[in-house]
Amino acid sequence: MLKGIRVIDFSNYLPGPFASQRLAELGAEVIKVESLTGDPARQLDIKIQGTGAVFAANNRGKKSITLNLKSEEGRSAALKLISESHAVLESFRPGVMKKLGLDYETVKRHKPAIVYCSLTGYGENKDFQYLGSHDLNYMAVSGALSQLKDRSGRPVHPSNTIADFMGGMAASERILAALLSGKGGHHSISIAEVMASIMGNHLLIEKETGYPNGLPVLSGEIVAYSIYETKDARFAALAALEPKFWINFCRSAGREDWIDSHFSRASGNNPVFLEMTELFKSRTLKEWTEFGQRVDCCLTPVLETGELKDFPLFRRIYERDGNYPFVKMHGGMDSAVDGPPKLGEHNEEVLNTIAGMSAEKLNL
Repeated sequence: MLKGIRVIDFSNYLPGPFASQRLAELGAEVIKVESLTGDPARQLDIKIQGTGAVFAANNRGKKSITLNLKSEEGRSAALKLISESHAVLESFRPGVMKKLGLDYETVKRHKPAIVYCSLTGYGENKDFQYLGSHDLNYMAVSGALSQLKDRSGRPVHPSNTIADFMGGMAASERILAALLSGKGGHHSISIAEVMASIMGNHLLIEKETGYPNGLPVLSGEIVAYSIYETKDARFAALAALEPKFWINFCRSAGREDWIDSHFSRASGNNPVFLEMTELFKSRTLKEWTEFGQRVDCCLTPVLETGELKDFPLFRRIYERDGNYPFVKMHGGMDSAVDGPPKLGEHNEEVLNTIAGMSAEKLNL
């Protein structure tokens, strides 16, 4: 889909690399520009075949070159690459690319039609733009973290960096839209603002009613849309929101008397909720999983990470992609892209062919 599109990626760690990997999965040639020591994610604790897991998971299908961007030669090489490309992605703090002489105003003099995307924590907000922050901070200030609470009301620390991935998706979306328009420009993406943008339902409902948790029917407050514990201390997710799904569940469970209690509260003073709780505890997760695949009622298992590879929905992807599953999932394509590149693996190819500069001249 993006064959013939070249993206120069100056980002490190997770949000930016995830964004550019999405473009690589769609066929773009992504050239990852790394420092001489590489993206720090390469060295993070957990390794996959000697490479940091975070790097391996978010840099497939890219080419890697190393440049000293603080040197005149490195900067010149970067500008030559950009002049032969369609888009630039960077995720440094505001001002860093300007110090390197690679900011949008400088770059557009070499390539007026360049699509230039800056992915930062807080965008251009003067009160926040220079503050160091990570995923948990963006989740917190956006209101998204407040929606993940345990029964005591304490926010639950997510183990998935939701804001990082959402920011990366927003950046790739913006780049695609800009490429489609055919117009160059500077696009500044704030991860915190991206997360706040998914709070639209909650903000409008809170303003109108004072209720802070979005749609009550989706917040675990009704019996038909809730998480239940099973006999083997596992959990199943029931989301029978529409009447037809709820009716299917009740009839297949042998409890047609529950049908009229579709939107009743999932609380200890509701007899139907107590009876449902006991029913779920009477069968194992495996039994409820089979029930959900047999009965059209929006019932699925809450799977642990290691169980995805054996779940019928994902087994084919694991068998196809081996150590790096789920690449090209969003593209709907069957073929996998290459694994993550070695540091500087494409120096000779990229610098000679595209930039017209030798790696020797650049002391690489």
